[in-house]
This record gives sequence, structure tokens and C-alpha cells, in this order.
Amino acid sequence: MSKQEVVEKHQPIRDGDYIPTGKKIILGMQHTFTMFGATVLVPLITGIDISVALFMAGVGTLLFHFLTKNKIPVFLGSSFAFITPMLMVSKMYGIPYVQGGIVVAGLTYVIIAGLVYFFGHEKIVEYFPPIVTGPIIMVIGLKLAPTAIDMASQNWLLAVVSLLIVIGVSTYAKGFFQVLPVLFGLVGGYIFAAITGNIDFTPVTEAALFGLPNFTFPKFNLESIMIIAPIAVATVVEHIGNILVVGTTVEDDFIESPGLHRTLLGDGLATSLSAFLGGPANTTYAENTGVLALTKIYHPVIMRIAACFAIILGVMPKLGAVISTIPSSIVGGISIVLFGMIASVGGRSLVENKIDFTSSKNLIIAAVIFVLGLGGAVLPVKLGAVSFTIEGMALAAIVGIILNKVLPKE
Repeated sequence: MSKQEVVEKHQPIRDGDYIPTGKKIILGMQHTFTMFGATVLVPLITGIDISVALFMAGVGTLLFHFLTKNKIPVFLGSSFAFITPMLMVSKMYGIPYVQGGIVVAGLTYVIIAGLVYFFGHEKIVEYFPPIVTGPIIMVIGLKLAPTAIDMASQNWLLAVVSLLIVIGVSTYAKGFFQVLPVLFGLVGGYIFAAITGNIDFTPVTEAALFGLPNFTFPKFNLESIMIIAPIAVATVVEHIGNILVVGTTVEDDFIESPGLHRTLLGDGLATSLSAFLGGPANTTYAENTGVLALTKIYHPVIMRIAACFAIILGVMPKLGAVISTIPSSIVGGISIVLFGMIASVGGRSLVENKIDFTSSKNLIIAAVIFVLGLGGAVLPVKLGAVSFTIEGMALAAIVGIILNKVLPKE
């Protein structure tokens, strides 16, 4: 098969496969559009500078790829897990102390990465068999479902138009066009929104063409560190789940190679570096994993191109303003497919590993993970002066792991 045919046949494209430069740029742009909404939402909620968040998301992604030998097709964007403690510390001490707490949280990842390196990832991976990872992956996708519906419901007409374009392109387009359903959905939905008068171009006219992000430096005190840093305990579990999701999606074992210690190190240092210059904590983005599942383009270089676009957006406010004018309902319509794809990957994992659901043990583990993960369960933890909560996917994963170990085999 020729180099050109590899791209045109819509077969999985992996590291080492040939993709023309122009097509790489377009594919990278697609991932940039995908991550934009969530990445800027966290700074909008917490008061962190949007340009800094975009810039550091790009830098953090490139750092992660460097530390993981450029093997894993992921994008690192703003983490939602830290929002509550960030707001708390911001109100008590100010944004610089929020940054300090996140810097320490990122370094917590580094410590855990060292432990994984010395004791081996096998000790951790054995706690994540398919009956645990499959439902966790499904929870990651389904947990995002209300977000997609909430955005889509702001204007169902725009959402449905964008959704139909994505479905149509993914199903009926030929050649290279078939791997750009998200980009077509965004552009087509945007044009339709502009025609119907649903776009406010004021932010574009007001934004400057160029401008350095407003970098700031952290401050530290014990109280802010104790409020924010313990969240890393839960997000480490989330990190492992996300890496397993990507590995399952592209059918590769990234826990083994380049290694869990490297992915933890990459995520942790990207988070600390981001916070050190005024950005939020970073995490691997499920939205972009959804694009991987939909397009079957698994080449890591595409994510690095997306990272470069994020850096450019950070120093060109006018471009960022253009993307910010995309109605949330368009993103919501497209996300209906993307988030559902992630859940479908989890279901595929259960089928491929031939999980026996006539087993009471398997049924119980899956059932508990689903309900805790999707039902909003929260477990408050207080250790002396340190208090934090474990919730959502992290709590579901921990309980699922425990049940898998304590329930008797049938």
C-alpha cells in the first residue's frame, strides 16, 4: 500500500505512518477546536487568565509528549477536578496561592511516578482488570453526557445541524474528508449560526491581534497547599483511567510502554509548570480521545500540532476570540457523538475481553462503578488538618478495585 493510500483508506493511522504535512495541520486544528471550550471554561470559572491557560495547555502537552517518548496521542487541557478547592483558596488568599497549591499537587504526581518506577507498574496494573477498567471508561464518557446536553440545549437547532454534519461526514464522506467530521461539524454549524444571526462578533472586534499572556508567579502557604494538593490523590486514579482509555481506544498498552511512571511524570510536571506561570492544573482530555475513536487517526504528532495551535492562540487573542464566538450549542451537538464514543470504547473493552456477566461478582463490580461514578457520590476524607473529597470516577474506581479484590472468585 502506498503512502498516500495509507491516509485515504480510513484505516487506523499510527505513529510512523505517513500523513502529508497539510493534512497533519488540518487534523491538528480539529483537535484544537475540540479542546478549546473545556480548556477556557476552567479559567473563566476560577479567574485565571484564559491566554495563559491556552498557552500552558500547549506547552504542557509538548512537555508530556517529550517525557513519554512522543508515543501517546493525548492533549493536556485544564483540569476540572481542582475547581472547587481553587475557588476556595482564591477567596481566602488570592490566585497566587492557588497557583502554589497546584504546583505542589503536580509535584505529588512526580513523587508517585518515582514510586511506580522503583516498585514497578505491575503492582498497580493488577488492580485494573477489564471488569474494572471497562466500566470506568464508560463512566468517563457517560459522566460527560449532561455537559453535552446542557450545551446543546442552549440552541437545539444549531446542535442538531452540527450533529447531523458530523454523522454525515463520518458515514458518507470519502478519503481524507472522512477523518474530519468534527472540523466539518464546527465549520458547518458556525456558518449556519452566522446565517441565522446566532453569533456575536463583538469579542473579535475588541480583541488585540497580538499580546503576551499575563504570566504570574505562585505564592505558598501551608493552608492553601493542604486544601489543593490532596486532590492529586484522586486525580492520579483519574490519570490512570484516562491513560487506559487512550490505550484501549488505539489498541496499545501505554502503561507498559512508555510506562506509567513516565505518564505520571509528564502530567505532574505539566501541571506544576502551568501553575508556576499562572495556569490551571492540566489533565489528559477525554474530548480529544473521543476524536481519536471517531477518526481512527492515532498519530501522536497530530496532538503536538494541536499544542502548537494552542500556544499560538495564547499569544494571538483575536484568534482565540474567533473560536470563543462558536456557540456552545454547536460544541454540545458534536460532543453527543464524542462523549458517547468514549463510553462505547469501554463497552468494546468488555466485549473483547469476554467479560462474563452471568457472574455475580462481575455484575456487582460494574453496577457499583456505574452508580457511584454517574450518581454524584462524594466521600469526604479528613486526616488531621488535611481534608479533601474523593468523588466521581476516582471514587468509583477505588471502590471497584476494592470489590474486585475482596469478592470471592466464582
